[in-house]
Amino acid sequence: FSCEWAQAYFRFREPYTDLAYALEAEKGGTRAILMAVQAHIIKHLLFERNTEYIHLERLCRTSRREQGEALAAALADTLWAAGGGGRAAIGLLAPALHLMPSGDYKPDNFTERIQLFEFSEKAAAQEFIFDHINCFKGEGSHGVILFLYSLLFSRTLER
Repeated sequence: FSCEWAQAYFRFREPYTDLAYALEAEKGGTRAILMAVQAHIIKHLLFERNTEYIHLERLCRTSRREQGEALAAALADTLWAAGGGGRAAIGLLAPALHLMPSGDYKPDNFTERIQLFEFSEKAAAQEFIFDHINCFKGEGSHGVILFLYSLLFSRTLER
């Protein structure tokens, strides 16, 4: 992965502002993934979240916790759809290697540390993501790459 991809993570604008619902996206390759997730975030905030605010106020009155909940819901929705509606795989970085490099494989000190967690219920996957939300939205977390790996493993290599 390029330096741009390695540094990419899911970063929201400041809570309780006009753009509290919006992900910050740099120019480049990760923007497409961020915008796809952004659509699910807006859907969650407008139509699935219980709040007393109406219409577009719902987007501006978003707290930091609600940002995390919306991101968890968006990631879970996307992974669940990729898994055909019956499974989701979520990859997180572990401190130790889970794959020993061999053959023509060139180690990158990232792929070897991914630990997969599989879920057969969407709600459980969403709760797991929310519990580990900083793995996707923390600076230096490689959150976009982790999500991309999760998408691939949810979809499965055969499909």
